[in-house]
Amino acid sequence: MRGAAVTADRLRAAWRSLERAHEAVFVAPLRRAGAREARRQADVLRTLVLLESLGVDNPVGYEVLDLVPYLVADLHAWHVRTGRERYGDVGVCC
Repeated sequence: MRGAAVTADRLRAAWRSLERAHEAVFVAPLRRAGAREARRQADVLRTLVLLESLGVDNPVGYEVLDLVPYLVADLHAWHVRTGRERYGDVGVCC
């Protein structure tokens, strides 16, 4: 009976060690990459807001006009996902 308990404890310890190794090798780098990308996006947003508040025009404002049709197409999925049955004026969406 005592040998089975020792073997179970060793298996648990080995499993925890394997989980830590998996975390260090696979999960942690992905988590760091996600955090780095989130910081980069926050920096871009912060820069655009600062430039806008200082009166500097958005440097990509003209190019963004090409994205308007895609944004209108995605508007329906967005307002349904946020829980609104209807959104916008008649003819704009839904």
